[in-house]
Amino acid sequence: MSTAASLPIKERIDPYLAVLGPLAMILMILVFMGIAEPARYFRLSNLNIILLEAALYLPLAMAMTFVITQRGIDLSIGSIAALTGIVMAFAIKSYGFPAWIGVLIAITFGATLGLVNGLVITKFRVPDLIGTLAMDLVYRGFALVLAKGLVLARFPDLITDIGRGRLSWFLPIPVTIGIVVFLIGYFLLKRTHFGRYSVAIGSNPEAAEMTGIAVDRYKIYAYVLMGAAAGLAGVMLTGKLNAIQATSAPYFNLHVIAAVVVGGTSLFGGRASMLGSFAGVLLLSMMINALVTLRIEFFWQSVASGVVIITSVAFYTWLQKKDRDGAKGFMASLATPETTKLLRLTGLLLAALLLLVAFGYVFSGETVPSG
Repeated sequence: MSTAASLPIKERIDPYLAVLGPLAMILMILVFMGIAEPARYFRLSNLNIILLEAALYLPLAMAMTFVITQRGIDLSIGSIAALTGIVMAFAIKSYGFPAWIGVLIAITFGATLGLVNGLVITKFRVPDLIGTLAMDLVYRGFALVLAKGLVLARFPDLITDIGRGRLSWFLPIPVTIGIVVFLIGYFLLKRTHFGRYSVAIGSNPEAAEMTGIAVDRYKIYAYVLMGAAAGLAGVMLTGKLNAIQATSAPYFNLHVIAAVVVGGTSLFGGRASMLGSFAGVLLLSMMINALVTLRIEFFWQSVASGVVIITSVAFYTWLQKKDRDGAKGFMASLATPETTKLLRLTGLLLAALLLLVAFGYVFSGETVPSG
């Protein structure tokens, strides 16, 4: 029986590649910002901003890891977060429910909407992409009908504490919530049938069904978990802003999917990394914060996010193809013509990203006052 020390370096590194990718990008951001804006970027107040931004997406990324691992996708999480936040607001402000009951209502309602998504996909056989996109329109429409264009604001202290509060001796409350939820997700993925079956379903749904796994049931479980996480994110967003409206959280889905994919969970299913998703959330939050610190416009931020997503998906697609083809060692796989082309494309994309960042920094520096 071989020990970990006797395994080749490639085999020992493989399980951690999903985390090493975003960690390397995080290190690059730290080095770049240490040169460009060390005083502003490394302030404790800015660190707090990064953590609070990441905390909002941690529950969503945890649940999305299971959905994507099963070869699914959920594009409705932003509208679920907005709708559950509005329902909670009405429960508290119009019907006089205690704040903690309102939080439970939001999470339970989110899980119910996730159940609806799961049933649409499994019972009506609507593809995940189309089904959740259509339900996104439905949920957003309900939110618009309920809110009637109003911004619902000024919530009890419990809600604002969940969104931006701080324990006097510990991390901010939303960060603590995000970490706890991620630990639960890690346990579910590594120690339960739900996690193992999710990977099996994503690897080969037909084979999983032939072995006796209730594929549809576990897909529904994943979407229920996703809906509950979106409900919790709606509560956290409401508390963070101390307000909620029907158009809130418009880009939640893309941000969360990007974080999960950057973290190494395969869009083609069968490969999951909860730690990678955690690192992906932190990476995107740090990247967006760095672009804001450099005074780069929002449009350039979108471009940078897209480049990171394309590069990450290309890298992990190459990893999966290498595994399927049985490449003889890591260095041998780097020497193939296909890999050489991929590395060149990645280099061009990263170079384009650096040029865009520099371009945006120079031109935004001319129009935005420094003090």
